[in-house]
Amino acid sequence: MAETETQTAKPKKKAPTPKAAGKKTCSVEGCKRAYRAKDLCFFHYKKWRRGDLEKKPGLGGPRYDTCGKEGCRKKVVGHGLCQEHFDAWKASRKSAKLAAAPAAAAG
Repeated sequence: MAETETQTAKPKKKAPTPKAAGKKTCSVEGCKRAYRAKDLCFFHYKKWRRGDLEKKPGLGGPRYDTCGKEGCRKKVVGHGLCQEHFDAWKASRKSAKLAAAPAAAAG
């Protein structure tokens, strides 16, 4: 007597229910979805949390400071740079310091 196992498909997750009974809309220009948090719909709120949204209307800048290098959108670690660019900058300073040390000792 083998037990038969029936597989049921998992229901797809629905978008979170809007607040304010759907009367208030997302603050991003052109978006007509109902707002969920921080005056953004669930879609734009998710983008804002990841740092993909350039700037949140009403607050000015992005959620966190981004790297100063052109085209890099990672979170700032130090000196206005992300971890990757900060490490490269630090390594270049270290190698320049080591190159300058023998020249000063020889002079």
